[in-house]
Amino acid sequence: MLRPLYALIFKIIGWKVVGGVPNIKKFVIAVAPHTSNWDFPVGVAARSLLRIRNAQFLGKSQLFRPPFGWFFRMLGGHPVKRTTSEDMVDQVVKIFNRHSEFILAMAPEGTRKKVDRLRTGFYYIAKGAGVPVVPVGFDYARKEVIIGEPIYLTHNFDADMDKLMAFYRPITGKNPELGLG
Repeated sequence: MLRPLYALIFKIIGWKVVGGVPNIKKFVIAVAPHTSNWDFPVGVAARSLLRIRNAQFLGKSQLFRPPFGWFFRMLGGHPVKRTTSEDMVDQVVKIFNRHSEFILAMAPEGTRKKVDRLRTGFYYIAKGAGVPVVPVGFDYARKEVIIGEPIYLTHNFDADMDKLMAFYRPITGKNPELGLG
């Protein structure tokens, strides 16, 4: 519905999408570096431009309170309480298992602050659900949404993370000083 508007906005501000979404029914989209609140509107626009209709995302529960909670749910958001002891990985794996098609977009850093490594929840969600990780980066220096090839996780955590970090390292976030180290 908003696709023509997003296409116009991307054209005016000089952004483009590089790569394409794989023809896979289930996967985790891991977006990094996550350094700005602007990542969300860029992601929503890219999702529309790529015609990814069923992509969902997790967000901190505060986003889903009135007056804007309805808006984030409408966009495919699921609130997450970060203070609870419930195992989020198991909860999300069960969601994957209940659906024949499910795409989950996550920021593996879990914050917009400077981090030296990715958090592992996205990895264990993908591993537990038996789905690949599709790395995506919002490169503000080149004004590109970059979509990588699916990464099918192995039994070697370090090698899998090295492969993901190799994809993210050259990507410049909105606030480069907060990018991955």
